[in-house]
Amino acid sequence: MYFNSLSFAVFLPVVFVLYWFVTNRNLRLQNALLLVASYFFYSCWDYRFLLLLVFSTFLDYYTGIKMYESRTKKIRTFWFWLSVCTNVGFLGFFKYYNFFAASFARALSEVGIHSDPWVLNVILPVGISFYTFHGLSYVIDIYKGRISPERNFVDYSVFVSFFPLLVAGPIERATHLLPQIKRERVFDPSKMIDGLRQILWGLFKKMVIADRCAEFVNPIFAHSQTYSGATLALGAFLFAIQIYCDFSGYSDIALGTARLLGIDLLRNFNYPYFSRDIAEFWRRWHISLSSWFRDYLYIPLGGSKGSKWKVIRNTWIIFLVSGFWHGANWTFIAWGGLNALFIMPLVLFGKNRVHLETVARGKVLPTLREAVQIAATFAMTTLAWIVFRADSIPQAIHYVKQIFSRSLFTLPQVHAEKLGVLIGLFVILEWLGRDQPYAIARLGIGSPRLVRWSFYYALVFIICWFSGAEQQFIYFQF
Repeated sequence: MYFNSLSFAVFLPVVFVLYWFVTNRNLRLQNALLLVASYFFYSCWDYRFLLLLVFSTFLDYYTGIKMYESRTKKIRTFWFWLSVCTNVGFLGFFKYYNFFAASFARALSEVGIHSDPWVLNVILPVGISFYTFHGLSYVIDIYKGRISPERNFVDYSVFVSFFPLLVAGPIERATHLLPQIKRERVFDPSKMIDGLRQILWGLFKKMVIADRCAEFVNPIFAHSQTYSGATLALGAFLFAIQIYCDFSGYSDIALGTARLLGIDLLRNFNYPYFSRDIAEFWRRWHISLSSWFRDYLYIPLGGSKGSKWKVIRNTWIIFLVSGFWHGANWTFIAWGGLNALFIMPLVLFGKNRVHLETVARGKVLPTLREAVQIAATFAMTTLAWIVFRADSIPQAIHYVKQIFSRSLFTLPQVHAEKLGVLIGLFVILEWLGRDQPYAIARLGIGSPRLVRWSFYYALVFIICWFSGAEQQFIYFQF
């Protein structure tokens, strides 16, 4: 069930009505409804993997209580590693088994040893990377004594499987989401309107920008050897726009949907393409994952403390692991390594926390220096996205080499003028709203109602008229 599907357009209003007008006087019934709705939502993808979700949820719920009640550190450690190893084991099997089996066989063949690996047709359960990380953070926080375990199984299950964030995040923390689940929620019309506004913006980004970009990106990357450098450069640019609008569009819809139900989720994007360096980009891109790796991997490794060598080591580890989290392909690991390489000069010279404020705050336009910094950062990010999007390392190398050939100075072989106008509109709105949680959060506020509603209807018209062919959300595969 996609967020941009007709089935979700029916599902969400039904849940909304039952939630606020049938079960609203009883918090336990509200949470039970959320759990049933979330399991139904997940079952629409593949009901066979619902059992895996329930098992993972019960495992972390039970081990969390056992850790808390353990009288010795040895017993607490046993329950902790039981949960961690089981969760990581499931994630590793479903996501990486075939990758490791095939890679091992190729490595043996390089030294003249023939092997026939047992490769399975393993289907990746949708959302497993996200709900596994929900559970891991919960278990780690209990083990470290930061939180107490949740005793209500329904409430904990809603934390893990809340349907707006279930399949592609944001990756929530128990300290942020569980108190909201346990607290009585009161219907707030202003929250509902704000949620609908953010959903509308998310649908625009996904259906109009991302899906239209995909119509050009997919054939260009599929047949990159037949296109000129100019066309490949255009394809890389469009993919950079596509993946941002696709994933941040999903996040906007998720946050807006949760707000309709009186729940605030963690922000996942903060206008990353207006960043002035790579470090700022990573503070603004997929924030919930970046902060997860920071808190549960980077800081335990020593973080920015200690020698410069340790800081460099920790930075490389977190970027390589982040790349590997995205999937079982060497391209993702190379993408992580490339970003680590890009950020190294900032780390070496202590410049990785320079740009903490919104660019050109209170100004209409950035300075020339800021504009150059933004353009350079976007160019580096786009170069890394080529590796991310390519099917293999050789294809990525060929793609980049072809961009920097003489054919770069020719006209692109595809025509995307109409899409260019839509992207221009999108960039302008994002720039104007860069101080807000999402681009149109405050746009038109204070203007006459006719002006505001005319703008919203215009967005609806654009979505209906200019949306591209339906595409699966990119991050569903991770």
